[in-house]
Order: sequence, then C-alpha cells, then structure tokens
Amino acid sequence: MAEWTERAELLFKAEGLDNLRNANVLVVGLGGVGSFAAEFLARAGVGTMTIVDGDIVDITNINRQLPALHSTVGQPKVTIVGDRLMDINPELKLTKIKEFLSPERAFEIVSAEYDYVLDCIDSITPKLNLIIGAKRKRVKIISSMGAGGKMEASKVKVADINNTMNCFLAKTVRRRLKEFKIDKLKVVFSSEIQDDSSLKMTDGSNFKKSFYGTNSYMPGLFGLYAAETVIRYLLKK
Repeated sequence: MAEWTERAELLFKAEGLDNLRNANVLVVGLGGVGSFAAEFLARAGVGTMTIVDGDIVDITNINRQLPALHSTVGQPKVTIVGDRLMDINPELKLTKIKEFLSPERAFEIVSAEYDYVLDCIDSITPKLNLIIGAKRKRVKIISSMGAGGKMEASKVKVADINNTMNCFLAKTVRRRLKEFKIDKLKVVFSSEIQDDSSLKMTDGSNFKKSFYGTNSYMPGLFGLYAAETVIRYLLKK
C-alpha cells in the first residue's frame, strides 16, 4: 500500500483498493464536470485512465473548471489535467488524447477494455455517439446532463434518464436515444428549473449551439456524483 492511500484503505479495505487499482476508466470532456470527476477518480486510486479533450483553457473557464487559472489560459486542458493527475498518483497509467471528438470518433473511442466511461461532453452529437458506442459495446457509462442555469446543490442526483425532469439536455438526449432503441442510461442531472434568462446562443462550432450561465460549484458537483457512482461500482466489482 502506498502511504498516500492509507486513509482510503481504511474505508475501501484492501480488496476495494485493489479493485480501483486494477480498474480502467475513460473520461471524455475535461471542463467543469470532467476535470473534477477525473481528479476524484485519481485520488480514489483508479489505476488506469484515459482522458480526452481537445480544448484549451479560456479565461471564461476560470469560474468553474479545475485546470483554469489566469496562468493556464491558452494551454491544453488535457495537458494540465493530465499533469495534475500524475502528480496525485505517479503510478497512474494515464493516456491523454488531445482531440475534439467528431461524431464518428466518439463512437469509436469506446472499447471493451474500459470498466466505465464518464461522458462529460456538453455537445449533443458527440455526446450521443459516445453513449451509443458504450451501449452497443456493453460498456458501463454515466452521462452528465445540464449543469448550466442551475443553482441549488440539493437538486442534483443520479437517476435513469427516464426519471429526469426540468433538464432540456436530458429531454433531447432521451428523445434522440429512442431513435436508436436505447431506453436506459444512468445520468447525473438537476431537477431544478433552469434559469432561461442566462441562456446565450453561439456560432454552433464544435456541435454546440448555446450555453447557460454557470456558477463555481454546480459543474464540480456533477463531476462528484459521476465519480462517486463509478468508484462505488468498482469497489463492489
């Protein structure tokens, strides 16, 4: 046992810690949700991870994303997060993929080698294809729904997508997945009604047409719930 995992072993026990060490997890998207989720997984002791993001830090990310600092503006998120994860656990087997996933690539990137996939993408088409890829290849996946336009931490929960409410992203994803005969998906969502006045339209680049205002804690909370779901599954596995 490494000294830094002493407190974790007290809670997870040696067998649980071994399960985490032997696990292989894919995190796609390293924004406000995915950056925190990846860190929670690394600190729990997950032994093998692949992280995927093609974006660089923008100054508007500073209010909510783990890699975003004034000193890191313009740098690749996958590099900053990857270096941070290796500093947490130098023995981590880490693969970094600096890539904006096209819809086709989002489908291809999932493989049976992964014990779990965390979908932290905020663009509809790549998100759908990642989910479809995981489902068709029988790889477990948890998908983050919309954290934007939300304020109440107590309204965040994990549920099947059919049990979501007051989330426009979940509604769209649910409808689109039915076209592919997919009717079950574990998601993190908030039942709080979104603040429509915080919506802003974009130029549609990277498959994203709009975004809501965000605060410092909601995306990280979504990442926490996603990481908790994965960690607790791996402990029992």
